[in-house]
Order: sequence, then C-alpha cells, then structure tokens
Amino acid sequence: MATATLPEPATISGIPPWVPTSFYRLTLEQYEAIVDAGILGKSDRVHLIDGLLVAKMTENDPHATADDLCGEAISRVIPGGWYLRAGKPIRIPKWTSKPEPDRALVRGPIRSYARRSPGPEDIALVVEVSDSSLAADRKLAGLYGRAGIPFYWIVNVVDGQVEVYSRPGPSGYEALEVLSPGHLVPVVIDGAEFGRIAVGDILP
Repeated sequence: MATATLPEPATISGIPPWVPTSFYRLTLEQYEAIVDAGILGKSDRVHLIDGLLVAKMTENDPHATADDLCGEAISRVIPGGWYLRAGKPIRIPKWTSKPEPDRALVRGPIRSYARRSPGPEDIALVVEVSDSSLAADRKLAGLYGRAGIPFYWIVNVVDGQVEVYSRPGPSGYEALEVLSPGHLVPVVIDGAEFGRIAVGDILP
C-alpha cells in the first residue's frame, strides 16, 4: 500500500502554524477599559464583536466614496433631533459587542454621547459599505437584528446594489429587500418615512 507524506504547513515568519480553537472572550467593560487606557489606538483597526476583537477592513477608494455619498444623502433628509455618526462605536451590551459601523443614524443631540456610546434604543439605522467585507457585513445583520436596530443597510459596492434589512427579531432580521439603481431607499425613523434616496446616488 502506498503511503503519502503530508506536506509541512506553510507558515509566515513569527506566526505559529496552529491557532487554538479556544478563544478568550472579553467583556464589554474590559474592552472599554482597554480603549479608555489608550492601549488600543486609531492605528489598531479592531472592534468588539461577540466578545472577540475583530479586525476592521481598510477602506479602498470606492468604499470611501460610497460612504461619503451615503452620509451626504441621508443627512439631507433626516429630521431635527437626529444626526448621522460616521465610523464611531455603538454599544450592544446583550451581545457583548461594540461595533463601529460606517454610519449610524442616532437620536441627538451630539453631546448625549459625550460619556457613553449610543445603544440600540438610540439608533434608527445602521449602514455598512461593503466590498471585500461583504460576507462579514452580511453576518453582522444577525447581530444588528437581534439587538433590535430597526433598519440595516448594506451598500453593496461589489454588486452595485443596496440590501435593506428590516423587521428585527430574536433570530435577526426577518425581511430583506435588494434594491438596484433606479430604485429608491426609504429613510424611516420611528415608523415614519422622512425621505427616499436613489440607490444610484450612494454607489460610487
């Protein structure tokens, strides 16, 4: 009987070929203490998802352009008493998470969050712009839906469309609508529509 010799696993210098399957999960308070102490800075592109430090993707030019277009379009239609945060943390205690979405539409005024991050009860909409991060951003729909955030948009740069998740519930969002250029995305806050945004206006 012939036998085969397994090849040695390829390694990168300084990185072990085996990563343990048992991870240490941080509490939300531990993570916030680390951030407050300055141990993690702006150059450390991570955020807390389900108690784990998760790397954030670096933005390319189409991502950055879509993010700016989206921010400009939403800001034109939102009513007073709300404002759009860009790339800043939101706090989801129940799921030990503190993600930093590209955009979060939150109840104002701005100084309300001088000593805390907005939670699901403060948020009408979360937006992620996705290219290389598309698979991960779709998985985040489960987190945002379970947290009770009313709407989640993925500005899908890869396929040139906007994915609108709604009707949050215990297992995530129950509804998904995929809109292509030529369609309009409604901006809904507390059950009332305040405007519609053309899909083509927020794609790069």
